[in-house]
Amino acid sequence: MTIAAAYMVPHPPMIIPRVGRGNEKQVLKTIQAYQSVAAEIASLQPETIIVTSPHSVLYADYFHISPGEQASGDFGNFRAPEISFRKRYDAELVQTLCRLAKDENFPAGTLGERDRRLDHGTMVPLYFVDQLYTDYRLVRIGLSGLSLADHYAFGMLLRRAVEQTGRNAVLIASGDLSHKLQSYGPYGFAREGPEYDARIMDVAGRAAFGEMLEFEETFCDKAAECGHRSFVIMAGALDGLAVEAKVYSHEDITGVGYSVCSFHPGVPDENRHFLDLYHAAQEEKLRLRREAEDPFVRLARQTVESWVLDRKIPEVPDWITDEMRQNRAGVFVSIHKEGKLRGCIGTFLPTRENIAKEIISNAVSASTRDPRFDPIGPEELIWLEINVDVLSAPEKISSTDDLDVHRYGVIVSSGSRRGLLLPDLDGVDTVEEQVDIARRKGGIRKDEPVTLERFEVVRHY
Repeated sequence: MTIAAAYMVPHPPMIIPRVGRGNEKQVLKTIQAYQSVAAEIASLQPETIIVTSPHSVLYADYFHISPGEQASGDFGNFRAPEISFRKRYDAELVQTLCRLAKDENFPAGTLGERDRRLDHGTMVPLYFVDQLYTDYRLVRIGLSGLSLADHYAFGMLLRRAVEQTGRNAVLIASGDLSHKLQSYGPYGFAREGPEYDARIMDVAGRAAFGEMLEFEETFCDKAAECGHRSFVIMAGALDGLAVEAKVYSHEDITGVGYSVCSFHPGVPDENRHFLDLYHAAQEEKLRLRREAEDPFVRLARQTVESWVLDRKIPEVPDWITDEMRQNRAGVFVSIHKEGKLRGCIGTFLPTRENIAKEIISNAVSASTRDPRFDPIGPEELIWLEINVDVLSAPEKISSTDDLDVHRYGVIVSSGSRRGLLLPDLDGVDTVEEQVDIARRKGGIRKDEPVTLERFEVVRHY
């Protein structure tokens, strides 16, 4: 057996009448769509229901699978404690999934959970299913801060576990769409909100799962969605199969996007191995980028590769430019992998005899000594995008009026504490955001007096 069907569903507690207390009538189409999906799941009579939930245990670098024999939960936090659940876990399927993850050195397992209460991202879908069908075991899976490609790969691993155990299973990808669709909504409005909803609904309607991997992190953040990674796991679980998609509903009346969709897998389709296609496209993109790198980035990349592979710090090569050999400046080396930051270390004032040696020193640190990340491994080198920022000398300014988030970086100081943020960063759109992030990096509270400095950079790609 395998995954018989998969579903994209939202999880607002207010669609449950005892929670909504009449407000649920605003989204009647969503409720009716949910009821249709529940009837469909009941007709399939799955042995196991797998739920991926943004509100389960979440780690930055690990997929959490809920452990144990059972778990319970209720809607007490939403003034309806009488609506409660006690669910048996499919321990054999969880064990098989964990074994596969361990065998492949994939970051997933049952480590870390303390509170085994079911979350509302899991309970809302099960509320509708349980009206018609209860003879199933549950597998509950949290999302992670890892890349979209990693979430897709986890979905592929999940399907293998289902097939190895012979389960008749359905997968529920729990997640709301954008939370910034209307100015009157709880999170306000952002133009990325309706853009995200239109884009993901188009992708879902065509079952064009490969396009889910192309949503940029900053775009998703600005749209304030909470389900995209859940949907990508679902896509991975259907990799290499023809899929029949059906959109039941999409609503944005409350300022949050709610969609209900079903996906029924069919025969194998060699054109739908989307992770392979994505990796091939990324490899070609990165190959062209590497060929076009200027000497600053070329030196940083060669340093990273030399240190990661051989633990050797390279000598300054003959081909560097006169500027790199003769000038001194602060330098930041930033490393990204699949759109996510993988390491960034720099110096805002020069500490070495020239820019070339500053790049070499900071490239080593960015690749292996950034305390926010594990050291970069040899298998990651092909996927790295590297930037080098060369800083001008900082100048003191009297107020934030002298800043421009796209032109200037900022240094915020209070006593011996100092926080720095580079200019023109994705997701940082205002001076206020820029200064606030720099404060936090320096451990400086909002109510503490500070001095400000600005600097410009020349960014090398």
